[in-house]
Order: sequence, then structure tokens, then C-alpha cells
Amino acid sequence: MSTSTIAIHERDNVIIALRDFEAGETLTGGQDGDITLNEAVPAGHKIAIKAINENENVIKFGYPIGHASVSIQQGDWVHTQNVSTNLSGTLDYQYEPTKDKVINQNSSLTFNGYVRKNGDVGIRNEIWIINTVGCINKTAEIVAKMANEQYKDEHLDGVFSFSHLFGCSQLGDDLHNTQKILSNLVHHPNAAGILVMGLGCENNYIEEFKKVIGEYDPERVKFIEVQDTDDEIEESMKLMEQLATYAKTFKREPVPISKLKVGLKCGGSDGFSGITGNPLVGAFSDKLIVNGGSTVLTEVPEMFGAETILMGRAKDVPTFQKIVDLVNDFKEYFLRHNQNVYENPSPGNKKGGITTLEEKSLGNVQKGGFGEVVDVLPYGARMSSGGLNLLQGPGNDLVSVTALAASGAHIVLFTTGRGTPFGGPVPTVKISTNSALAAKKKNWIDFNAGALIEGKDKEELTEEFFEYILEVASGEKRTNNEKFGFREISIFKDGVIL
Repeated sequence: MSTSTIAIHERDNVIIALRDFEAGETLTGGQDGDITLNEAVPAGHKIAIKAINENENVIKFGYPIGHASVSIQQGDWVHTQNVSTNLSGTLDYQYEPTKDKVINQNSSLTFNGYVRKNGDVGIRNEIWIINTVGCINKTAEIVAKMANEQYKDEHLDGVFSFSHLFGCSQLGDDLHNTQKILSNLVHHPNAAGILVMGLGCENNYIEEFKKVIGEYDPERVKFIEVQDTDDEIEESMKLMEQLATYAKTFKREPVPISKLKVGLKCGGSDGFSGITGNPLVGAFSDKLIVNGGSTVLTEVPEMFGAETILMGRAKDVPTFQKIVDLVNDFKEYFLRHNQNVYENPSPGNKKGGITTLEEKSLGNVQKGGFGEVVDVLPYGARMSSGGLNLLQGPGNDLVSVTALAASGAHIVLFTTGRGTPFGGPVPTVKISTNSALAAKKKNWIDFNAGALIEGKDKEELTEEFFEYILEVASGEKRTNNEKFGFREISIFKDGVIL
């Protein structure tokens, strides 16, 4: 068609603009002759390559991304002004297994990690302060700052606290979700040592929180309740000294790549996300799974419209049913709050060229590659199966990245066409979907997938990216969120606060 456009699938009735087009420009080489643009089309957006009748499906990636809300002419800009979603409420599904699935296998590949006493493997040797309640966020931050100044050296990668709003005045599932996320961070192997800091009067008080944590190593996990101490800073620093001494007993050593767990996420998408960044991450996921590792995909609302692709890759009928429940339960959540499941809600996504939730979803699921879905996890659960896992969680960047880390992911791969400085509690690799973003935001972006639309071979770029992630896992490279101190958490909330 043109070096300035890309056709994704032979069944598609739209193509993607690789640059800004003006009205009246001509695209040559179409199946039905040259195409004259009827209006200006921004880069990343869609152009109709044939007439699409009102109510006829708009096809991208070989799948419907919605239907024409009005008649669309060849050469029209195809976007929210003339396309509507096909999504509705909950659906019934049939298990139709896909034959070609990437299966978890064994491998001799290794990376250099830290083997903890319980056999878990971490990729960083850090100390984390996990506060049970938001009232003491600043106290935890002060202790982390002081401990960093005193103890950070070649054996310790840093001391970090993670502010949040919850732990008090919460009821039911909200309190349970807070406890699950925080307890999973306590167990995360990227932390050699943990200081659990409580206030003393909160719902999530330390003795109650210990019940959720379960078994723990008292050398690795220390507790302080600040209302019970005369000087909480002084007492916390005494505990920090013990944790720093303990952390220094760990050294990097070769460990099987099967121990590596990677979270998959996208945010601030554009029209190139489903062409560059997400397929690259999908190819990485397949390669890691073939070598015995694990990946985990979340953002359930951004599976709507593409869920049958994942259902077809379920390893068995019970796993298929879990995916059905995962999708329909989240739709029920929308409906329970009187919100229609109808279209892509993000203004940034729309500006970048994403028109409907189906379009976003078809790009989103590509991050899972062709991996067999081995397990479906509720929010706040931890991975236990090698291969591709699905995790309950919203599309919100902060909440979903936190959930991925809490599920056990050592690293989160974050594709973006718009950019964000945000980082989670684990290394958060920002992958730009276009080269302009990579050039503009060098302090945000770690890897540029935009090279794929500039002629770079996908297999070659996948190999480069795979090697880069192994270097990150082995501590040879740091992500930008680590370099610049972007480490945050956010916890899902659904109910009332007292």
C-alpha cells in the first residue's frame, strides 16, 4: 500500500497511518486502486481501505473492533466519530481449544539471582518497609531515607518504603485485599529483609496482619508498632541494622531461568501498541515460557472483546471456566456500579488512535503471545505455575502493576505509546511503541519497540530484548524507574470506608 501505512491482516478493512496525513493525499498500491484521503488522519490512526456500510464490522488484527455507526467511505478516517463497540453484558462461551500453543518447557539457561533461605529467588537485594496503614507513610519514608544513607553499598540495592492510603477504616473485601497485597510484598524475594511498620490502632494491626502473612523467617521480617515505642525512628533504625546485616549474607549466583517471573502490562496506548510493543512482549513471553519461565497478564477489562483468544489457549476445561468467570465477574463489577461496558474509556488512548475497547483488547492480549494459559489467579494471589498466568485486576496502571508485583513478578514489562514515569515496587521496564516517544522521554523509556515499523527484524529485536531482560534480572542493568526513584504501589478499592 505505502511505506507510510501498514496493513496488519489480510482480512482487515482498515490500515494504520505511520505518519500524519493531510486531506487529499493519495495512497498508491491498494487492491482496488489508489486511495485518496477524504480528511486528515493522525499518525497511529486508521484509514478505511474500502467502503464499510453502516452496522458492518470494522476489522483490525483480523477481528472485529466494533461496527460502523454510520456509512464509512474508502479513504475516511476511522475513529470514534464513525465506529461503535460491539460489546454488551456478560456472555456464554464454549471451550474451543487452540491447537498451536506455546508450552512451558525445560532449559539450561540461567541468570544471576539471589537464592533465599526458603528457596525463592530474587533479582534485587533490597530492604522494604511495609507499613500496615497509611497514617505512618511519612514515618516509613523517613526511616527508608535514613537507612539508605547509612547502609546502601555494593551488597545492598537500597531501602524502600511504599506509601498507600489504606489499612484503617476498611471493611470486608477491601481490608482483605489490602492485607493480601501487603502480605505478598512481605514475601517478595526481591526484598532480602522486611520491616513491617504498624501504628497500633488500625484495622490492619500487626497481630492481625501476621495471620495473613503466615509463616515467615524472623531473621528476614521484623515488626515495629510505633504507638508502643518512645522513639519509633530510633527503634526502626536498630531493626534496620539487623536487616542490613542479614541482607549482606546473600550473593548473586547462577539460577535456572525457570525461576524468573515477569508481569505483562500496557498503559497509555496508541495505534502502534498492537503492532510493535505488545507483539514484542508477546514474543518475549513465548521465549521465556519455552525456557521454563513464567509470565502473568492482567487488566481484565482490556480483555473484553478478545477473551475468546485466551479461552482457546486454556490448558483444560477447568482453566477455561476460570477465564469465563474472570471475564464475566469483572463485567458484573461494571454493571453493579451502573457502568456500561461499551468502549475504550481513556482520552489518551483515543488520542493515540485506539477507538474501542475491543481494539485495545486485541492489542493487549498480544502481550501473552501464544502461551498456553496454565492458571487464573484472583486479585492478591501469587503465581505457582510455570507458563502464562492470568490475574484478576483492573486496567489502572498503578493498581495493576502493584498486583503483578504482589503475584510474584520479579520484573514488569510495561508497553506504552504515550509514556509515563510511573514504576512499581519491582523493576518496571518501559517499552515505547514508537521511536518518537523513545527519543523524547529518555528518562522514562528503557527499550524502543518502534524499530519494528522502521524495518527492524522482529526475531532479531526479540533476541535483543530477551538478552536485555536477563541483564536486568542479573543486576547488570537498572531500569529508569530504579535509577530515578519511581517506586509506588496502589491497592484496589471497591467498598465503603468508615
